[in-house]
Amino acid sequence: MHVSDALISPPVAITGGLVAVSLIALAANKVKKDSRQDIIPLMGVMGAFVFAAQMINFTIPGTGSSGHLIGGIFLSAILGPWSAFITLCSVLIVQCLIFADGGLLALGCNIFNMAATSCLIAFPLVYKPIAKHSLNPIKLATASILASILALEIGAFAVTVETEASGITALPFSSFIKFMLPIHLVIGLIEGLVTASLILFISKRSPSVLQIENKKSNDGTRSIKKILLIFGFMALILGAGFTILASEYPDGLEWSIDKVAGLTEFESEIPSTAILPDYNSNFAGIIGAIIVMVLIWGITSLLFSRIKHHKAE
Repeated sequence: MHVSDALISPPVAITGGLVAVSLIALAANKVKKDSRQDIIPLMGVMGAFVFAAQMINFTIPGTGSSGHLIGGIFLSAILGPWSAFITLCSVLIVQCLIFADGGLLALGCNIFNMAATSCLIAFPLVYKPIAKHSLNPIKLATASILASILALEIGAFAVTVETEASGITALPFSSFIKFMLPIHLVIGLIEGLVTASLILFISKRSPSVLQIENKKSNDGTRSIKKILLIFGFMALILGAGFTILASEYPDGLEWSIDKVAGLTEFESEIPSTAILPDYNSNFAGIIGAIIVMVLIWGITSLLFSRIKHHKAE
């Protein structure tokens, strides 16, 4: 669902950018107040995993389309919504600047459409009220599926609104949304099933990780080393095999554009300065995962070092 620059006008891009910057500043302030010692490695490894997982487009049978995971609900269930938002923003920024996945002009819109809708809207409105701090498999699965669907549907609707407000492409709102919402409903359902599987996996092996926001979890009994190792290894496997595993079909956004306008994307007049555009390397997945991890660790370490410095004064 990465929006390209060709779909977004400067006024819409500026608005999206201001919203994104404001949310990132708010999230950074929230994360600075987090006293958990394990949050930095968790954010880094889980961010690398989500980056690698997003590279694997899965085919949607019978449509000629594909989709990829967003990961916001999964991250929020482990990190909490604000830390998850920072993590997912880091993923989107690396995708944009290094791999030209989503336009630079449209970066603010992409942050809202994918990170904000999942971490800051669907998670607190749907996942948290249903799952709460329970480890009941039915509650966790239901919360994961419903929250993922809502996040994808809101994001798809936001894309159509942003495109309509920009008015620079031949994508009538009514026709565009007729394809965007159904295809992303299916993508959201698949994401929900994958998210539920991952969360249930963690709940059986290290349940306290899912209760990281619960004050009762600060009892010194939580161990996250095995989760870090497992998901770090999975990030490497997915990153190394993305060229083999990824579907060749256009994603839900490109498919919808094709159904309405007869082409999968509009060309942008803004030149790309990305180092590896379109993931043009067999090692792009691993490179990107490492960059995401380093970026997240650098950001969070800086935030926590500043708060410690103020406390020391």
